[in-house]
Amino acid sequence: MFPEPGPHSSGPRLFGLPPGVDFPARLAAGLQARLMGQPPEAMARVTVYLNSQRMRRRLREALLARGAGFLPRLKLVSEPGNDPLLTGQVQGASPLGRRLELAVLIDRLLAAEPDLAPRHALYDLADSLAGLMDEMRAEEVDPAALDTLDIEGHAAHWSRTRRFVSLIAQFFTESAPPDSEARLRMALMAQIAAWEAAPTPDPVIIAGSTGSRGTSALLMQAVARLPQGAILVPGFDFDQPDAVWASLDDGTGQEDHPQYRYHRLMRMLGLSRRDIREWDDQGAADPARNRLISLALRPAPVTDQWIAQGPELGDLRAATARMTLIEAASPRDEAQAIALCLREAVALGKRAALLTPDRDLTRQVTAALDRWRLKPDDSAGEPLIHSPAGRMLRLIARAMGKRLMADEVLTILKHPLCFSTDQRGPHLRLTHELELKLRRSGPAYPDLASLQAWAAEQRDEFAAPWAEWLGGLLAALEACTPGPLPGLIARHRSLAEAFAQGTGEGTGRLWQDAAGEAAFKVIEDLASEAPEALHLGTGDYAALADGVINRGQVRSLIPADERIVILGAQEARVQGADLVVLAGLTEGVWPAQPDPDPWLNRRMRMDLGLLLPERRIGLSAHDFQMAVAAPEVVLSHAHRNAEAETVPSRWLNRLMNLLDGLPDQGGRDALSAMKARGGRLISDAGLVGAPIISDRAPRPSPRPRVADRPKTLSLTEIEKLIRDPYAIYARHLLRLRPLMPLRPMADARLRGEILHKVPEALLREGVPPLVTDAAAALMRITDRVLEEDVAWPAMRAIWRARMAELAVPFVQGLLAEGGQTVSLEQKYAVVLKDPGFTLVGKPDRIDVTESGRIRIVDYKTGAPPSEKQQAAFAKQLHLAAVMASLGGFPEAGFPDEVEIAYIRLAADLKTISALLGPDDLHRLLEEFRRLIRAWEDPARGYTARQAMLGARERSDYDDLARFGEWDITEAAKPEDMPSGEGP
Repeated sequence: MFPEPGPHSSGPRLFGLPPGVDFPARLAAGLQARLMGQPPEAMARVTVYLNSQRMRRRLREALLARGAGFLPRLKLVSEPGNDPLLTGQVQGASPLGRRLELAVLIDRLLAAEPDLAPRHALYDLADSLAGLMDEMRAEEVDPAALDTLDIEGHAAHWSRTRRFVSLIAQFFTESAPPDSEARLRMALMAQIAAWEAAPTPDPVIIAGSTGSRGTSALLMQAVARLPQGAILVPGFDFDQPDAVWASLDDGTGQEDHPQYRYHRLMRMLGLSRRDIREWDDQGAADPARNRLISLALRPAPVTDQWIAQGPELGDLRAATARMTLIEAASPRDEAQAIALCLREAVALGKRAALLTPDRDLTRQVTAALDRWRLKPDDSAGEPLIHSPAGRMLRLIARAMGKRLMADEVLTILKHPLCFSTDQRGPHLRLTHELELKLRRSGPAYPDLASLQAWAAEQRDEFAAPWAEWLGGLLAALEACTPGPLPGLIARHRSLAEAFAQGTGEGTGRLWQDAAGEAAFKVIEDLASEAPEALHLGTGDYAALADGVINRGQVRSLIPADERIVILGAQEARVQGADLVVLAGLTEGVWPAQPDPDPWLNRRMRMDLGLLLPERRIGLSAHDFQMAVAAPEVVLSHAHRNAEAETVPSRWLNRLMNLLDGLPDQGGRDALSAMKARGGRLISDAGLVGAPIISDRAPRPSPRPRVADRPKTLSLTEIEKLIRDPYAIYARHLLRLRPLMPLRPMADARLRGEILHKVPEALLREGVPPLVTDAAAALMRITDRVLEEDVAWPAMRAIWRARMAELAVPFVQGLLAEGGQTVSLEQKYAVVLKDPGFTLVGKPDRIDVTESGRIRIVDYKTGAPPSEKQQAAFAKQLHLAAVMASLGGFPEAGFPDEVEIAYIRLAADLKTISALLGPDDLHRLLEEFRRLIRAWEDPARGYTARQAMLGARERSDYDDLARFGEWDITEAAKPEDMPSGEGP
């Protein structure tokens, strides 16, 4: 394949392909060209080591597309570790098993020194340590080197860190089962030894690898020494001058340059730039673009070459003619524009690829493509933790050992895999009925007893067994206790299956489909590797399960559209698309923000010879250089993300600055044209996703027929009728009732209910004559009511403290008032004949004083209404007094004088009272009649937010009234309503 004669026969063969080419296709063509004229079986003797599974698949497709024939042996650089002929019979440790072994050691360390780290971080710490171990093996760093580090200024931090890092030393001994990285190195050393003993005469090629990892660099050096060995690297910059290559010798300061990897590789092989040969004579896809990008990405110390070499680039309008720049306002706009761009490419018969490290962005693009029923081929698949099966396992893990609140119960019940049997329909119906009940009256923490009581009220025969099933599982979740990891895993699995199977047999659809199979494998692997020595609490287990599930990926079994592929940034060398979209080009995304290293700082990593952040940035830069040189390319970034404004990627900034600085070569015009093409995509995408424009809703004021208007209202609803008539219309004519929040809250409403129940219970049981006894009785009742109705211990303590503050003043007031309480929270009604109307009410308390006067009391947890508010809006106690004067309270007779009092249930017991005589009562009755008659006017509408207490006050029906499309300064628009109908 590689003839000996020639100027380059004396040294290793290092070939390169320029950025932007279809690497697998050019590799396949080069292989066949070099074997032209040889027997067909010559191809079968060729061995090609590739860097990824996708590269292997693409190369096989490219070879098959060129006609029938033998295929070379296609291997991955990571595969030798799985070859028993190279590793022997050594039983290796799986990645998960090694992490769990580390978790056991960390657990013991934290048991002895609990201040080092929280226990819920066990798996994260183990995962990070395992990553450090893999890196040390790949770069041939001995754990003993950790003892030689210069820790000046970091002694305290290193003292804590050293306790963790020292745990990995035992896994570097010969007796320790090797992990995957150790097996790979062992296999490579065996293969290299075999080649040195008997060099293979057959061609061996490493293609697609940059040699950035120590193990891959080791294999590349060995292959380069073989008689027919060769290395083919992707994205080699043949346009970069020798002076720039020489400048890369300045140590680690140039590691962020895209070509630094190849400079390092050439030094390892003893080669210079002139020794690098092109794989074929086809050249680059766009030579002018490659020269532009090469100049834009020059190392920072030599960017002055922009001025000297920029004019040599020629007309930049031609170099950028097939480049588009999308500058979106937000990630959503960016995703919409990219989706439209991909859709247009498909319509034109092009193959398109989206390259980005931003997984959130790819999910948004995938969702946007669904508008046109396009399903892209995503190389990364879907994270298992985002799949239905992954979410189900996560929910159950987090619920173990907890008493679940109503919203947490409903979250599980509504999951698509819960009760995933033929009884799913009845299950959803009962879930809906249970949700309505929990929203209306609780309890905050459903249990078996409350579910059985609810089921007894249902007509559905399935309700009783369903409630037994759910109540039993909630009890089983709460009963989970800390224990060994295998037991927790078994409990986790059985509970998840129980929720999935419902009242039937089997496991429902929990383990079905691609996601279910992946989740089953994760649970099986976790169970098989789980050490008995690892004891965890339920919360710590949930954190560990999250970490394990988060590592899983799901490849959909639904065929994807092969015309659109989504690739990670590092797969730029694999793509052979006609159109390439480079998305998420913002700092912190591409290049990514370096992950925080909990173990070693930058200086320590450099001293040990481990990967530096600059090296990762350099690899990302190389990915960018290869992708941006594609035949047609779209660059995109968003001006801001969900949190703040963003900064365009440093490489995109360099390119724009270079173009802007070369006006004589048409750079500014080229940049403007790129932005204009991107602006067209953003504009068109906005039109595609624009909502249907509808007229702004006016301020509603429905006018139902007089006969349909409510003839019965409560005392509290009269104020609502004055302030927000639309709420009365929605409640009584549309029969809409507001639902309480799904998650019960210890809010002002509940506090008010509690503070009303406690005095009521005290008065029903009788007030002891002594202040101390009465206060003690009040607190006993407070404790009982709080225990029954308030599920939050913290709020119980806070509200009890507040009640304790007012206990003595309250009972002192009760004892000083004297008299007799004749009614507590009872419902009454008064029927008026002129006009025909029924007024109903439930006063907090009605007393008959020692002088025989009627006293009506209303408790307030907030500020009592002022006299002006009572005169205009707060008519509750005034109308209660009118009811009393009309005989509405049988216990009070027909009084001609009524005392009313608002009492604030706080330490100051602020009281606003008034004595209403016969004239006052008559006046109030006539005012009430005028109010009701006014609503018998057909022209009067139920205007929304007519006289709210404040502009910020919310109404339960604001959304229904579409408040926000109009404001309170806008005149209402009356609208006649047909009988029995509403808007």
